[in-house]
Amino acid sequence: MSKTLLVTGAAGFIGVNFCNYWLGRYATDRIIGFDILSYAGNRHSLEQAELNDRFEFVAGDILDQTLIETLLRDQKVDDIVHFAAESHVDRSITAPDLFLETNIMGTHSLLKAARQVWLTEQADGRHRFHHVSTDEVYGTLAPQDPAFCETTAYQPNSPYSASKAASDHMVRAYHHTYGLDVTTSNCSNNYGPFHFPEKLIPLCIINILNGKALPIYGDGQQIRDWLYVEDHCRGIDLVLTNGRAGETYNIGGNNEKANIDLVNVLCKLVDEKFNNNPELKQRFPDAPAANQKTSDSLITYVSDRPGHDRRYAVDVSKAHSELGYEPKETFEKGLSKTLNWYLDNENWWRTVLDGSYREWIDEQYGS
Repeated sequence: MSKTLLVTGAAGFIGVNFCNYWLGRYATDRIIGFDILSYAGNRHSLEQAELNDRFEFVAGDILDQTLIETLLRDQKVDDIVHFAAESHVDRSITAPDLFLETNIMGTHSLLKAARQVWLTEQADGRHRFHHVSTDEVYGTLAPQDPAFCETTAYQPNSPYSASKAASDHMVRAYHHTYGLDVTTSNCSNNYGPFHFPEKLIPLCIINILNGKALPIYGDGQQIRDWLYVEDHCRGIDLVLTNGRAGETYNIGGNNEKANIDLVNVLCKLVDEKFNNNPELKQRFPDAPAANQKTSDSLITYVSDRPGHDRRYAVDVSKAHSELGYEPKETFEKGLSKTLNWYLDNENWWRTVLDGSYREWIDEQYGS
């Protein structure tokens, strides 16, 4: 039976990948892609989805409850998949107010709209509100601590993670208080195509190609669990389709890497690509590999971020046992695919980095 999904944050990194994944997997389902098109939301990223007549894009703000209610009614939306969020920790440290407004009040606006249309007006049929969250709500782990599980106490340490933790609690409250059918997934660090250049992997790829410094916070030993974005999309699919109402599921990649180790692997991959493809030296003449140097020569240690969490890792046992989830992509293959995508889509990231945003990147991380 076909259904219609409202996907918030559809023009962002994970939202774009999810729209492409869902349209490819479910041949009769419709998607209403919803995005405010802030700096991290790129309409051009949706070109593949917009070739499909089962996709429709709507520009708007998740704080606009009236607009959301209208879409739920007029488009006969069955499920909401909620990606829209401010997600960059550095930005949350310098400008926390926007994170509270978008991540908390925006999520509440969506919940109120869903309650009004699905529970008050319609009060029939199956609807689901799926909330996409982060492992950062759990805080930080010591080197020998077990990975975060769904019952780990919340201990957010940045304005970003605190705002996501608050939104998680609000979603849970709407299930227990009003009976709204909700699910939540807490994911580890995603990577892959369309990843915005402020995040570690795309930032380092692009800086290597431009011969710019690779900024490493502190000693570079902060550990993250890296999840290829398509594996994340499959995990959300399983939760949305088969997850129990009111439940939370951790979605991870089983790939714990220290930041400095990840960057070193990436540097070697780039050098190999240049050695095997002389044309890259002509396209990117400022890259170290185009000048008889190695990419790791760009590694530069910078002052650590305030309150920087030391380690994240998630236990996916619940998602595996209940839903059959397990990541398919190895880190090495996923990172190689990601690098290839950035090499093949130079126009996309150069357009993203035009103007003031490039200035912000240089200001934050050095030119």
